[in-house]
Amino acid sequence: MAITDKIYLKNHRQISSQLETNIPKGVFKGATLDVLFQGEGLEKLDDATRDRVLDFSEDFLDCDCQDNPYCGCPERKFIRYLLELRAQGLGPDAIVDVMGDDYMVYAYTGDVLSFLDDAVRTLEAAEGLARVDGADEQYDEIRDEKRELAN
Repeated sequence: MAITDKIYLKNHRQISSQLETNIPKGVFKGATLDVLFQGEGLEKLDDATRDRVLDFSEDFLDCDCQDNPYCGCPERKFIRYLLELRAQGLGPDAIVDVMGDDYMVYAYTGDVLSFLDDAVRTLEAAEGLARVDGADEQYDEIRDEKRELAN
């Protein structure tokens, strides 16, 4: 299961109440994307929530794909966001805190830790393939990325 399947709306009940409809907790679920991020009902949200929803939309849902927001771009951008937070030296607890502050979303710390561990393992595999293939430049680049992520 992808990490983006484990990203949830903070204050889910309050948001559903404001919208006067039930929406899934998962941020990247189709109904959530439709209701929150397609402009339907935004005027019903309080100012703070609306600001966070708009920030999320601008940062992750802004692409030119015909199938937007169901094209996979939002998920890839969010994964990049998580990896950038880790590259800044934040641990799983801090990443969860920053996600909440930035976008009113959350994940369980264990899920973030598992995601980061999987990312390191993936880089280790890519590093090994680059070494076997004799791609020294890619090997060095992957090794550096792995060190940055693991530390």
